[in-house]
Amino acid sequence: MCSRKDTCAGWSVTSPPTGTLETTLPVLVFCIAFGLSMDYEVFLLSRITEAHRNGASTTDAVAQGLQRTGGLITAAAAILVTVFVALAASNLTALKVIGVGLTLAVVLDATIIRGLLVPAIMRLAGEANWWAPAPLRRLHNRLGLTD
Repeated sequence: MCSRKDTCAGWSVTSPPTGTLETTLPVLVFCIAFGLSMDYEVFLLSRITEAHRNGASTTDAVAQGLQRTGGLITAAAAILVTVFVALAASNLTALKVIGVGLTLAVVLDATIIRGLLVPAIMRLAGEANWWAPAPLRRLHNRLGLTD
């Protein structure tokens, strides 16, 4: 139970005396969380693509990509969560909001999204994962681009 009106357990998110929150904080939290999640996503998908190019089926490529990146993504998420929990323990409201928001974002991204949703959707999509529109494929071939 909360001992004071505006705080529970001594570190929860509190609002300023006006009852409002700085409008830039949700945007800042979203932008940082989006950037962090793209980092995990690119790393995971590059390993999956690499396995598929080496001849693995889509199902095997997804399994190999998860196996090769799972420990690293988990360790990186644990480090980030530790840092963000430290921010949430601050006495400054802005840091608390950033800390709590990013902690939740990293935990959800590293577990639910990267561990469950991406592999499940890629397995369901099968060979459609590797499809590209004909004009884009021709452009890649003409320029000699690869993933």
